[in-house]
Amino acid sequence: MTRRPVHSEDPDRLYTVTGGRSRADDSAFDLVTLIVSESEPSAGMQSEHVRILTLCRRPTAVVEVAAELGLPVGIVKILLADLHDTGRVSARHPRAAHSRADLPDPELLKQVLVGLQNL
Repeated sequence: MTRRPVHSEDPDRLYTVTGGRSRADDSAFDLVTLIVSESEPSAGMQSEHVRILTLCRRPTAVVEVAAELGLPVGIVKILLADLHDTGRVSARHPRAAHSRADLPDPELLKQVLVGLQNL
């Protein structure tokens, strides 16, 4: 087993990137929340914020943003919260059914299942 060198700057960098915050409001974003840029990057912005605004010109899931930036999802949520609070991004949550009337008809689902089984 080979040992990899420990990068001691990573924790400090993440601390700096988030301004010392360790968590964002978890209810604001989940992994599949779609993020859309509402403005262009401006001079003096943090480089991670610039990358998020550029990446999210089209709707992009939080988990995809984290993967593209190479940062933990928790850190990305903090950065997204900063941008959301200033109106630079909007968050579109996947539509969830709020009542039984919003759910598909059970009989239709059974017919679809039978059709798939017959394939």
